[in-house]
Amino acid sequence: MIIDPHVHVWSADPAYPTADGQKLPPYDGRVETLLERMGENGVEKTVLVQVIQYRWDNRYTADCLKRYPDTFEGVCRVDPESPAAPDDLSRLVEEDGFRGVRLSPWIGNDGGWWAKQDPLWERAEALGIPICILTSIDHLPEIEATARRFEAVQVCIDHMAWPPVDDPALIQNLLSMAALPNVYVKISGVWGVTKQDYPYADTHEGVRKAYDAFGPERLMWGTDWPMSNPHCGYAGALKLVQKHYTFLDEEDREWILGKTVLRLWPFGQA
Repeated sequence: MIIDPHVHVWSADPAYPTADGQKLPPYDGRVETLLERMGENGVEKTVLVQVIQYRWDNRYTADCLKRYPDTFEGVCRVDPESPAAPDDLSRLVEEDGFRGVRLSPWIGNDGGWWAKQDPLWERAEALGIPICILTSIDHLPEIEATARRFEAVQVCIDHMAWPPVDDPALIQNLLSMAALPNVYVKISGVWGVTKQDYPYADTHEGVRKAYDAFGPERLMWGTDWPMSNPHCGYAGALKLVQKHYTFLDEEDREWILGKTVLRLWPFGQA
């Protein structure tokens, strides 16, 4: 089974307005198009990650979950600076069917709210859901400190926190987190740091280091569709794992393309 753990969806329907000052990316992000890409590439299930342009309005993603409950799991967003964030998270999980929340400290803001997130982590622990983290690699020590305190919460580092290819020493901030058994990594979004054309050979060593540190049982891929459209596209993201990461064997690929995902998003199998 191939499961894509990192996809965004949106609609131009005015019933789903973007947040103030936000504009949807110039790609087709409809769930119907996603289902076509999945069918073309043999992907059976997908995790929908709330797109930032909707901010804390999770309605379109929630509606997709309700329309296709056997195909999708969902990761929501809540306002990390709101005192109501833990209760908002409970509602989104218990009423709308989300399984997971995404936090983006130090992305587009100063991230000063990070030190005030214990109530949200406590609620995620009580709900038994993972927390996905989108951040830059220089801030992973702060993430590691929190993940260490909340060892019962599964933590997923999105896009390997974008380790720069021209400063390879920084990836140690990610590799040190392998000592925490609750931390998982998405080896996705490598087009964001590469300086080469597909298959982005200058990023393969960083992926290999993550593989050596975490093992395939704590790594997962992800298309980041449709953000990947101007780069490698949906099929290209899949082929990175299927073909171009030559250090992987077939069992490794089974984990990275599906079995690891099921440890965080069981799709009703657990």
